[in-house]
Amino acid sequence: MASSSSSFSVTSPWLYDVFLSFRGEDIRDTFIAHLNHALMEKGIRTFIDEDEVKRGDEISPVLLQAIEDSKTSIIVLSENYASSTWCLDELLKILECKKSRQQLVLPVFYHVDPSYVRKQEGSFGKALAKHAEKLNVDMKKLQLWKEALQEVANLSGDHLTNGNEAKFIEGIVQDISRFIESHSYLPVAKYPTGLDSQLRDIMNLHLSVGTNDVRMVGILGLGGIGKTSLAKAIWNSIAFRFEASCFLANVSDHSNRGRGLVRLQETLYSKIFRGRRSLEIDSIDSGINIIKRILHSKSVLLILDGVDHITQLDTLAGACDWFGEGSRIIITARDQHLLTAHGVDSTYKMKLLNYHDALQLFCWHAFKQQKPVEGYDKFVEQIISYAGSLPLALTVLGSDLYGRSESEWKSSLDKYKQIPHQDIQKILQTSYERLSEEEKNVFLDIACFFNGQLQLDDVIIKILDSSSFCPNFSIPRLREKCLISEFDGRLQMHDLLRDMGREVVRQESPENPGARSRLFFYKDVREVLEDDTVMKSST
Repeated sequence: MASSSSSFSVTSPWLYDVFLSFRGEDIRDTFIAHLNHALMEKGIRTFIDEDEVKRGDEISPVLLQAIEDSKTSIIVLSENYASSTWCLDELLKILECKKSRQQLVLPVFYHVDPSYVRKQEGSFGKALAKHAEKLNVDMKKLQLWKEALQEVANLSGDHLTNGNEAKFIEGIVQDISRFIESHSYLPVAKYPTGLDSQLRDIMNLHLSVGTNDVRMVGILGLGGIGKTSLAKAIWNSIAFRFEASCFLANVSDHSNRGRGLVRLQETLYSKIFRGRRSLEIDSIDSGINIIKRILHSKSVLLILDGVDHITQLDTLAGACDWFGEGSRIIITARDQHLLTAHGVDSTYKMKLLNYHDALQLFCWHAFKQQKPVEGYDKFVEQIISYAGSLPLALTVLGSDLYGRSESEWKSSLDKYKQIPHQDIQKILQTSYERLSEEEKNVFLDIACFFNGQLQLDDVIIKILDSSSFCPNFSIPRLREKCLISEFDGRLQMHDLLRDMGREVVRQESPENPGARSRLFFYKDVREVLEDDTVMKSST
């Protein structure tokens, strides 16, 4: 299941956590049986060849595929390992996958001196000499086997001579567990509808994994559009192709807690070493020096998810020359200027779902199938129109309406139009809360009054200017933060962002419209005028 630059999937590239390579006649019913049991007890998916007798000279295609489909390989080098051409061919394939798919290879020297394997002495030398005597063994293949044995003997591994075999196995399982945890498959989405096409686009047009240059790529979009899901899908597709990899989630949230940025540096250090090393960093500056030192010679995949400040980037991924050849640094953000200021090489702007994908995503959550249940079609059309093809809204609303009656659907839809669902409001409002006061005021004015109006309309500019909201500065900033866009010269705001802004205003005084900064709903305007209440000044 080799990767290619044109074929990517949001599903995991691994079927197994561990491939066990061993000489069956030596240790199948003893050491291997105990090791396999210990791995399974930890929930580690292991591929083990159950065929007691291996026939023929060619290794089974099933085994070759199993090696490709495994995240790690444990090679148990016992006394008679090299006497099996199948084992030697397995070894060649495993080392090939170590290079092409960055698999972890753990050699276990089972009552065998590693120097015998490296120099092909003792039973290993005798076995290779016997293979050489056979007329049907290609001398080129023999040389490849010798080189493979030398290579695996030089890898860091475990050596059992005498001692407690149970403790020895426990140590192996701990090493494998740490590696698997640090290279775990990330759950993308319950129903990743519409994500495959965006994954292919960013992989082929922006990342080009396999080239030697170092690239920083931004993923840009408003909250709830699927940036994190796309970043996870990228991770699952290509993380195995790098020497080291790290996915730092919720960077903004973590960086704002105590020694947040230093903690993130420590996490990055630990993940680069696959959990086998930890380090206490005393300051951001020393953390920067450490990260630059350990990463500059490695091919690294680093994903920084949810970045909202330039300091976070300067601290964790300051420049391309921090990283080794072939590295890829991916940054998800809601602010184009942040990515531009940091000097990313390119930016992929997330797209809203097309109607077909939006319909499927909503139906999967609302009905657990690809299309609406009979009788609900008209409601589904209204929901999709209301959600504006935003994945977050389709997911939240679909789950909220699952299993409800038609009358409940109708009531819920009426309610959504008046007061946004709290889960959607919470995610979208995060972008609003990060704005300056001037930007907040301009955003709320557009949400309440000017959505769809000509951007350069003198009247709009004068109104905003009169309130000292600096529209000529604030409007471009809102566009960079994915809160507004421009179409045919008109200001455009996603309907759910508009509703979020209006809900912010309503929450200023839920029971008394006259105490709010803005009035936009005709019933509230009428109530205030009739009651002769005094509306709070927007300034």
